[in-house]
Amino acid sequence: MAVTRAEIEEFWDSWLAINREAERIGDWRIMAEHYALDATYGWMYAPDEHFMAVGRDQIRDWAIGIEMDGLDGWHYDYQATLIDEKSQMVVGFWKQRSGITDDSTGEEFEILGIGGSWFGVERQTSGPDEGLLKFAWQRDWFDMPSTAHTFLSIIEAGKAPETLLNRMKVTGLDVPGHYRHRDLPSTVWPPPVEAGAYITQETVR
Repeated sequence: MAVTRAEIEEFWDSWLAINREAERIGDWRIMAEHYALDATYGWMYAPDEHFMAVGRDQIRDWAIGIEMDGLDGWHYDYQATLIDEKSQMVVGFWKQRSGITDDSTGEEFEILGIGGSWFGVERQTSGPDEGLLKFAWQRDWFDMPSTAHTFLSIIEAGKAPETLLNRMKVTGLDVPGHYRHRDLPSTVWPPPVEAGAYITQETVR
């Protein structure tokens, strides 16, 4: 079902607002209602370790729950947003800042790589969210080596709170939502993109 640019912009503004509230209270789970009941959300940690949540409940409990726990005071400020109303997609580029001051520079510890999220927006056609816009999928990218470097820098500076130290222990394939590539319950590329719905340049053979 068609979605206008104005509708996407309004939905996106509500997303930015709920992000700020989540950062304020230190709990990102409140953002779950922006996702469709059957949405997927994933990212890559390493070539053979990916994260994937399938459905709103897993997104709430795993993606913006377990994965974000311990990052109290961190904020993810969107620097630029691209909206494609024809494809019903949004790309947001964010900086990942810790809220912890580096005494040597007087500035916040920051993950220096470019971070971003790619969203598919859909109008729900049935169920309790019928007629509403929701995220059908989200895929993130971030600089994992830069993330590890910043975490270690905070520790070396003696600035790491216990919550961050505990978060850093949440790693590996035993953590809910972590999969080897071959075992992923959804595709690395968003399902409609993987299916070829938006090809803009054919593969050279």
